[in-house]
Parts: sequence; C-alpha cells; structure tokens
Amino acid sequence: MNLANDLTKKFGDSFSQAVKLSSYSWFNLGGNAEYFFKPKNESQLLEFLNYVKEKDLATTVLGAGSNTLFRDQGVRGAIIKLGKSFSYTRLINENEIEVGAATLDKKVADFAKENSLSNLEFLSCIPGSIGGAVIMNSGCYDNDISKILISIRAIDIKNCKEVEIQKKDIKFEYRNSNLSKDLIIVSAKLKGIKGNRELIEKTQIDLIEKKKLSQPSQVKTCGSTFKNISKEKKAWMLIKEAGCDKFEEGDAVISEKHCNFFINKGRANSSDIEKLIQKVRIKVYEKTKINLELEINIVGEKKKI
Repeated sequence: MNLANDLTKKFGDSFSQAVKLSSYSWFNLGGNAEYFFKPKNESQLLEFLNYVKEKDLATTVLGAGSNTLFRDQGVRGAIIKLGKSFSYTRLINENEIEVGAATLDKKVADFAKENSLSNLEFLSCIPGSIGGAVIMNSGCYDNDISKILISIRAIDIKNCKEVEIQKKDIKFEYRNSNLSKDLIIVSAKLKGIKGNRELIEKTQIDLIEKKKLSQPSQVKTCGSTFKNISKEKKAWMLIKEAGCDKFEEGDAVISEKHCNFFINKGRANSSDIEKLIQKVRIKVYEKTKINLELEINIVGEKKKI
C-alpha cells in the first residue's frame, strides 16, 4: 500500500491530497499541497506525527495564511492545519485566559473585551491566529505578544510529545522568537489587566479605525511585506525613499495606501509577488545600503530553471 492510501485509511477525512493552497493564503496564490492534514484533536495530531516521522515525511504548519506566500510549484510533504478543536477561548482567572493556537487574534481581543480585560485590544488589528502570532511575536501600536504571554503548550515534532514552555524561556525579538521549528503550538496562556469594558471597547474601536485609515483593506494581501528597521526607519519609508512605491510585476502591485503592502490585483501568480519583493529589495539596498528583511513567509518548491 502506498503512503497516500495508508494515510487516507488511517486518518479518513482529516487527510487529503493535492489541495489547492491558494484557498489558504490571503494572497489567494500558490500551487498544491502534496498532502494536507487537518487534525481533529491533539491525540490525532500526535498519531499523525508519529506515523510520518517513521516515513521521513516533511511537515509544514499553516496558521490562518495571513502572512504566507505559497510558491506556484506548491509544497512537498504534508501541510498541517489545526482543526476547530484548536480554536477556543477560556477564562482561567479574572486576568488570565487560555486560547487555542488556531484562534483568530481578533476573537481573542473580543473575548478579552467581553471579560473586561485590557491590554489585549491590539490583537484586534492583527490578522492571523495566536499560534503564528506567538512564533513571530506579532504586534502593533507599541504592543506585542511577548508583553502579554504567560506560557505555551506545544507538540515537539522530533519526540512526538507535549511540552509546556514559560515565557521566560523564550527569547523574543522584533517580529521574531527563538522557538524551534520543531514545535507545533497548540495553545497559549495570555495575561490582561482588569479594566472597564466600555473603555476597552473604545480603545479597540480607535485602533481598528486607525488601521483602516493607514492600511489597505478588502484586497488580496498578506499584510506588511518587510520588517521595520526601527521606529525611525520604517520599511515603507525606505521603499518610498528608494522610489519603489510604484513598482509592479505582472498583476502584483504595491498598495497606494501603504507601500509595505504588496497586492495581488487578481491575476498575479506567486512568482510575480516574489519578483516584486526582490526588485524592491535590490533597489532599496542600492539607495540606502539597507537589506530589508521579510515579515511574510515564502513557502514551497522553487521553480527549476
């Protein structure tokens, strides 16, 4: 029996083949996943990891797809996307909550508001889910995940066992952390500050409005393309300074509203976005001698020349 048939037999409708990844990226781009696995719970996830480890099958974890560009050639191995049971919010005590890794950041902010917990309002402006937010230390408006995190629970892929990691044992940097790529986060504990629900709601609305005024919406984009160098040297400033803000490649263009947002106008392919990224990088370096670092993740097989 071949691997695909065996996986179908073992995991039923949790396992699929040749799944279009364009349906799972906010760019609406990308080829197929060779295999696609959506575990129903942690025990099924562990069973799958144990099995594919023996087969030496590569795995890639997918969150909400809000900062991921899948290449046109697709992804070899298995894409793992956590199912509904990994999306939940739970109050632990009056100022701490536990959330599943697949829970959307906006839902966490709303849950915190309903329970009069402040300091989590910024999550309403971050696309994506909590698992990815922890890995890349997502943030905005002078706040980030590292400031509200207590701990995470994760599956160690190498040992196929669950681990709990405290915040003090994680090194966070701007839009980055030292968490191993061999971990699949399954939940996180977050801490807020007990506050006034009406004031929390007002803060949340103000932040959302601020975002709407400065960033494009209702378009096919994966958010900020490059990381900011510093508060004084933001990526969009460098792009504009280098005269790249009008660059385009095929149907891939740069947003007129915020030039660190790259957009699929509708008929772009992944290579158009990637070429546009490289074009901007080269020009910015020529003008400023600064190497822009990607904030989005590019995943998949490179095209053979």
